[in-house]
Amino acid sequence: MMSSMIKGKENIDIFRLKVLRSALYLETQGIKRRGRSVYSVVKEEYNLKGSKQKVLDQLDEIIYKKG
Repeated sequence: MMSSMIKGKENIDIFRLKVLRSALYLETQGIKRRGRSVYSVVKEEYNLKGSKQKVLDQLDEIIYKKG
């Protein structure tokens, strides 16, 4: 039986980025959530600026570079 555990700080960071990206994409499509928006979290943590779509595009670039 194979384990699908994520190990290592680098892998965890990339996984978290991808989860944030997925949630931000849903927000761009109009899905709302309780509490703080992912858009505001991503803008603050990664010091990004712009509309939801522009921030999503910038986050895609960050993910692509980390790889």
